[in-house]
Amino acid sequence: MADPNAGWRPSHNPWAVAITVTLATFMEVLDTSIANVALPHIAGSLAASQDESTWVLTSYLVSNAIILPISAWLANRFGRKRFYMSCVALFTVSSALCGLAPSLGFLVLFRILQGLGGGGLAPSEQAILADTFPPHMRGMAFAMYGMAVVCAPAIGPTLGGWITDNFAWNWIFYINVPVGILSLYLTNRLVEDPPYLKAEREKSQAIPIDWTGLILIALAVGSLQVALDKGQELDWFSSPAIVGAFAVAAIALAVWIWWEWHHKDPIVDIKLFKRRNFATAMVFTFSLGVVLYGTTVLIPLFLQSLMGYSAVSAGEAISGGGLMMMVMMPIAGILISRVDPRYMMMCGFGMTALSLYHMSTHLTLGIDFGTAAMLRVYQTMGLAFIFIPSNTLAYVGVPRTKNNQISGMNAFIRNIGGSIGIAVISTMLTRLSQKHQTYMVVHAHPGNPAFDAMMRGLPSQLGYARVYRTIQMQASNLAYVDIVGAMSIVVVCLIPLVLLMRRGGPPPKDAPQAH
Repeated sequence: MADPNAGWRPSHNPWAVAITVTLATFMEVLDTSIANVALPHIAGSLAASQDESTWVLTSYLVSNAIILPISAWLANRFGRKRFYMSCVALFTVSSALCGLAPSLGFLVLFRILQGLGGGGLAPSEQAILADTFPPHMRGMAFAMYGMAVVCAPAIGPTLGGWITDNFAWNWIFYINVPVGILSLYLTNRLVEDPPYLKAEREKSQAIPIDWTGLILIALAVGSLQVALDKGQELDWFSSPAIVGAFAVAAIALAVWIWWEWHHKDPIVDIKLFKRRNFATAMVFTFSLGVVLYGTTVLIPLFLQSLMGYSAVSAGEAISGGGLMMMVMMPIAGILISRVDPRYMMMCGFGMTALSLYHMSTHLTLGIDFGTAAMLRVYQTMGLAFIFIPSNTLAYVGVPRTKNNQISGMNAFIRNIGGSIGIAVISTMLTRLSQKHQTYMVVHAHPGNPAFDAMMRGLPSQLGYARVYRTIQMQASNLAYVDIVGAMSIVVVCLIPLVLLMRRGGPPPKDAPQAH
């Protein structure tokens, strides 16, 4: 008898399902960056300091990171559609509560709830797409998913700044409510769980909850996220709090890996890393998170701190990258079924490395708005050729019962890569600026032609202030150039790793077979 799962197809148009689930994911990813530019307004409105207001961001990121690795288990245990709709509902309600928050404490609490709801959306969407579309069409489906994941953080600062300037900071949360209600309605009508998931739910509900695994991963990820977010502010390992957070994260993660590896029914199936395609895809996903989120922070920071751009103008300068991704994602989605995905990825890494090198040679204090915008456009051209093939090849040789695990781990690794990338880049920026400044100060003395030219005709006090300001800006500029150049080298080193992946292969042994 034929396996009933083999011929299963969704009752509704797959593209209608794809648009439906992309709505909520776009909304959730947007919220990771839209609040950044509103922090001063939030702090002033709620009588909080600037440092205290950063917990509006940290609380969301921590709760979001905790739920990501266990989202696959939750989807299997409670049913993926039910879990997904619960996440949308929690995210929507908590968004409304964030807008109504009377104090910073309440806002942080509601952001924690919002992060818990939002964390389950992206991995659930990717798993839904993997089941809704046949393998040869997954590339185009992942292209739509990729546009939401990549474009949302790019337009977040611009949209957040515009809303805050023209309305009030509360509206950056209120805008989620109508989108969430629409998403709930469409999901209820269009999305469905395939037969194998229903069987998985019945099976998982009979298995006791692995509370040890849940507590360990929550402790590890929460501690790591707090350390990464507050590390630069507290001077990293000179702070006992940061040292303690990293120690807790490392110990909890090591114990969790050992526990999950030997557990009969783990929360996260880390044995998937034994599969070559999956393990390699996660390396690329991590790298993509570092490059994408790192440069999303780096370019606006350069334009605001050194060029004097407003937050909105800096956001507009990188919005062109989002538009380029919207163009390139469908192209990559079409090519994925016609070209070896590995060659697409090599091309994508090559394009990204060249664009980063080009950026390092043009990132100067004389840069204009158009040049800055085009640097971001060039930098995003190759990302679609990494994102879609990597996601597609991650499923090769893996039984469909693990689709939830793959999508959950993919989203988790990408977010952790982004968090680590932003933390490392922020630290390198400070340290390299200090290094270049120290070197340049040595040469700023009477007798140096450049120094004498700047001092000529100015009172000594004003002249020295001008020289010092120039040195600071030049040192910071060189630090940005160094970081972008180093990122280009890292990306080049990833190109040979693509050959470790298999283009395809026979179905896994544990996949259902027709009889």
